[in-house]
Amino acid sequence: MSKLISLQEAIATFVHDGDLVYAAGFTHLIPFAAGHEIIRQGKRDLTLARATPDLIYDQMVAAGCARKVIFSYMGNPGVGSLRIVRAAIERGELEWEEYSHFGMITRLQAGASGLPFLPMNQTAATDLEKANPQIKRVIDPYSGREVITVPALQPDVAIVHVQRADENGNAHLWGIVGEQKEVAFASKRVILTAEEIVPESVIRSDPNRTVIPGFIVSAVCHVPYAAHPSYAQGYYDRDNEFYLAWDKISADPEAIRQYLDEWVYGVRDRAEYWANLGAEKQAQLRVPSRMSEPVNYGQY
Repeated sequence: MSKLISLQEAIATFVHDGDLVYAAGFTHLIPFAAGHEIIRQGKRDLTLARATPDLIYDQMVAAGCARKVIFSYMGNPGVGSLRIVRAAIERGELEWEEYSHFGMITRLQAGASGLPFLPMNQTAATDLEKANPQIKRVIDPYSGREVITVPALQPDVAIVHVQRADENGNAHLWGIVGEQKEVAFASKRVILTAEEIVPESVIRSDPNRTVIPGFIVSAVCHVPYAAHPSYAQGYYDRDNEFYLAWDKISADPEAIRQYLDEWVYGVRDRAEYWANLGAEKQAQLRVPSRMSEPVNYGQY
């Protein structure tokens, strides 16, 4: 049976108030469209987890969706601080847990493996251990040395954006691949948004590129340009101008309200959002084709 539904239906069905939500993607393929739909639907009391919160969690915190953030590195990439998340933490309005990047990925690997925790080698980030009691030290029973452990992370719902998927949720992604595979396998429910919905034969033509298999996917949504202002390799570029602009917007409560009113609450869906960006911005973000060499899988 096809899992293809609208993004609006997917968020309404699979994201619940109080859920732990993980929007995946490391600088690339960040699911902004799904984050905006969560805002539009007024989801509340969410725990938002991400290796790098990026602007999408700044916007979701500004809209009142979150009660807690779990993260490793928090900032507007290449620009500065995530002003809204940081200010909410400093005011005591937002709970938080911080890990190293490897710590977050290790938590997801433990969750995907069905393990309660996983060990890590000690790092130089000893202050993280002081700030986060979830990071513990135990004795390795084989060597007798101390190692760090982190608890499994098993989100209620993972949101993953990909370049292409079939209607059953078998998905290809390429370019910078972050924690998409780990979080998909660790989560109870998986919402997949895709630039393209393709026939199953396209997915089967390159099986090694199938990072996420359909059997773990709850919903598939066709949402072109879902990652803007981040990027989708081969489809559109990163909107660096917006990341710079957000630094100024996020410093002004009235500018934040105006942005949400115009670009989130004021549009019905991602198609309208993309149209409102205008032809000049669309042309600026367009990327020329650069095809990889074919792979010969042979006859079987």
